[in-house]
Amino acid sequence: MQVFWFLPTHGDSRYLGSAEGARTVDLAYLQQIAGAADALGYEGVLIPTGRSCEDPWVVASSLIGATRQLKFLVAVRPGLHQPALAARMAATFDRLSGGRLLVNLVTGGDRSELEGDGVFLDHAARYEQSEEFIRIWREILAHSHRGQSFDYDGKHLQVQGAKLLFPPVQRPHPPVWFGGSSEAAHALAAEQTERYLSWGEPPAAVAQKIHDVRQRAAALGRQVEFGIRLHVIVRETEEEAWRAADALISRVDDATVQRAQQAFAHMDSEGQRRMAALHAKGTSRSRQALEISPNLWAGVGLVRSGAGTALVGSPQQVADRIREYADLGIGAFIFSGYPHLEEAHRFAELVFPLLPRRVRQQLGAGALTGLSGPLGEVVANVDAPSRLVEHAQ
Repeated sequence: MQVFWFLPTHGDSRYLGSAEGARTVDLAYLQQIAGAADALGYEGVLIPTGRSCEDPWVVASSLIGATRQLKFLVAVRPGLHQPALAARMAATFDRLSGGRLLVNLVTGGDRSELEGDGVFLDHAARYEQSEEFIRIWREILAHSHRGQSFDYDGKHLQVQGAKLLFPPVQRPHPPVWFGGSSEAAHALAAEQTERYLSWGEPPAAVAQKIHDVRQRAAALGRQVEFGIRLHVIVRETEEEAWRAADALISRVDDATVQRAQQAFAHMDSEGQRRMAALHAKGTSRSRQALEISPNLWAGVGLVRSGAGTALVGSPQQVADRIREYADLGIGAFIFSGYPHLEEAHRFAELVFPLLPRRVRQQLGAGALTGLSGPLGEVVANVDAPSRLVEHAQ
């Protein structure tokens, strides 16, 4: 099991849809979040992409020196990047970071955004282009370790004599992650990627997607790993967690929700359609309307595109839901919470100790057991806290 956090390069706040409690997301703040994730033992961070975000490659590059072991899941966008340039960028970043790059293949689902970026292909054509793009990207990097060039003549993309003089650290290339819910997306994931990502749908729906991608990959003689993208609202008690969930959307009015949902309706992303369907009860913000599965809450998706669900509950409840997804075959969990700096600490402090022992040994051993410094505040300037609870396997 790998646990990732999220860099909010599109903004951060205590309340969705409001400037109240908002943060300025600048380099200093991103360094704080990345530094916290690195010190706490998170495997890496996802950096989002799109017109509402700072450029993910620039952000990731600026954080190499501010971190030690943290991996960066960074997007490539067919149609915006050319595969040879994207391969060169990936190889450079992988070398400079000491092999800490993961690549997130993003086809895009917002037509207005895509057209603004100069991409006018429909859904089917974008997936054709993406398949060609990542095939070229993979082969250029793989050939670079042997000092060879690569040719490709496809429907959308062509290269002749594509070559990298300096290969990446990771062989044959940094792992490719990819998310999508359409049949075309599942086919692409099975054939070309190392890990398939799902947004946080109920376990039964996620199980169906995993089964389909796994069967498609097996038919090609491949194996694909799986991950999931979720928000998380964890507090010491379930009641506190649900109050925090209510507070997160307390500044959003019905008109704002309606505008957001109208914008989502124009997207041709199957994943976004599935997210929107999870809160199809209009603008209702009651727990009954938005808790779509035990401890799985669709409130974030009222106004946020992309990942729109959160695990909400006590530490044990959140850990139980994580195990439930893990039992389906999910090996990587990408979490986020508002505000992202404080919630990175809260999640690590409350949930890391409840994960299986082998995972706890990988996550933040120094930060959470006191091996690297004081654990808790010294009592009366005399006694150091000594209570270390050994949780169940």
